[in-house]
Amino acid sequence: MHIAVFSQYHTNPDCPATSRHYALLAHIAKMHRVTLLTTPAWKGQRLTQEFPWVPEGVEIREAEVRYDNKMGPARRALAFGHYAAWAVREGLRIDKPDVIWGISTPLTAAWAAAQVARWRRVPWVFEVQDLWPAFPIAMGAVPTPVARQQLYQLEKRLYKSARHILPLSPDMARYVTDLGIPAAKVTTVLNGTDLELADRATPAAVQLLRQEQGLAGKRMVLYAGTFGRANDIPTLVAAAETMVAADAEVVWLFLGHGFFEALLAAAAVRWPGRIRLVRGQARHEVFRWFALADVSVVSFLGLPVLDSNSPAKLYDSLAVGTPVVVTNAGWTKALVEQHACGWYVPAGDAPALAAQLQTLLYQPETLAQAGANGRALARQAFDRQRMAAQIQQIMEQVAVR
Repeated sequence: MHIAVFSQYHTNPDCPATSRHYALLAHIAKMHRVTLLTTPAWKGQRLTQEFPWVPEGVEIREAEVRYDNKMGPARRALAFGHYAAWAVREGLRIDKPDVIWGISTPLTAAWAAAQVARWRRVPWVFEVQDLWPAFPIAMGAVPTPVARQQLYQLEKRLYKSARHILPLSPDMARYVTDLGIPAAKVTTVLNGTDLELADRATPAAVQLLRQEQGLAGKRMVLYAGTFGRANDIPTLVAAAETMVAADAEVVWLFLGHGFFEALLAAAAVRWPGRIRLVRGQARHEVFRWFALADVSVVSFLGLPVLDSNSPAKLYDSLAVGTPVVVTNAGWTKALVEQHACGWYVPAGDAPALAAQLQTLLYQPETLAQAGANGRALARQAFDRQRMAAQIQQIMEQVAVR
């Protein structure tokens, strides 16, 4: 079977990114022919050279389309359109696939997949990583009512034309079915994590990192991920400054890059050694940092559309036994409370976040039990190898219908 994959952003484990599809494609390419239509936008951000750029067996076609998290709405829209136009042309040139896998975000990548599927008369599967256009609209990136209406109409047409839909969270799945899409064509496949890479965070490896960073005896909070507009970074900075001002044993680690990097750098200057801005880490190295922390924070703005998110940092933290504090009122809140592997604090409430974290840092037994619960949950439900097998099965079923 030949699978054509439309994904604007390809990363590998040498990049400071989740690399979800690297793991999925590596599994599927052992059984089927895979052609990936993408861009090299992340290639220049590789921090190590341990992994090949694409998994063995994956054929890659790349469009020279630049993209950066710091881009404004207009430049992002241009990049989205450029990739979509190229992907349609390239998708009509490659050998005819048996099934097409369109990955959103952005929505335009899924649109390109749908166009090629229509022209080549093959089925396509729509993977929904974030709710578009609801997310950019909520962030103010689509200012006109006409444009918003057109994007919502496009979204629904794509859901209807896809043979199957793969949302990354149960809240996303509910959103799709609430639009009138039959539940039978919707399967939730969580973002998940790479358990083999998580296992590299051995006690010895974590202890070495602790020594290298001079963090012996410190109580640590970690935020790892994008410093984006949606991540409520100003609230985290306010909570961090409150905590380090009151307790000399507390250290906040901010690991990543993005829009609010300058804000975090300024806080690190005000509190040297206590608030630390750490550059992004390669995928295979990030788990040591999660294991180093006593607790991690998974934060987003208090927007209903963001409650449906399926953030990689949640799964990565739990995989190494570090409990989490989440700030979304959606399914992640229900998850950590049901499995006793984390806590919820409302988004935007810096004093409440600081108070909750300060309390937890002095309850090591509570943290240890929550961490053990999270690790067990990750082994049971978040393994990307199992998810890859599930997606492969769906692709096979779709292709033969």
